[in-house]
Amino acid sequence: MKLLLDENLSRRLVPFLQHDYPDSSQVVLLGMESATDKDVWQRARDEAYVIVTRDADFQELSLVWGQPPKVIRLKTLNQSRSATLKILLENRTLIEDALITLDMASIEIVP
Repeated sequence: MKLLLDENLSRRLVPFLQHDYPDSSQVVLLGMESATDKDVWQRARDEAYVIVTRDADFQELSLVWGQPPKVIRLKTLNQSRSATLKILLENRTLIEDALITLDMASIEIVP
């Protein structure tokens, strides 16, 4: 599973995610700074990314447009990169079970 971090998440997380989430990226790293949600959605769909965000926008789009892509919403306040990384790594099994095994369109992670 490869992740596409929304612009509200640090691009500096990407190298630390590669072991557990190979080929992950962040919207700015893909040249999509200030891209619309629709453009990010389409890129994620075309390139088989799972969108990771703190905003409800993509989760709401999944209800309207369906999947793919799938969405991980981190229901956290702005926090350090290390705290965000820890959440994604420690919840990997939960994420995979929800999005792959149960084929859910989105998952919310509340620390």
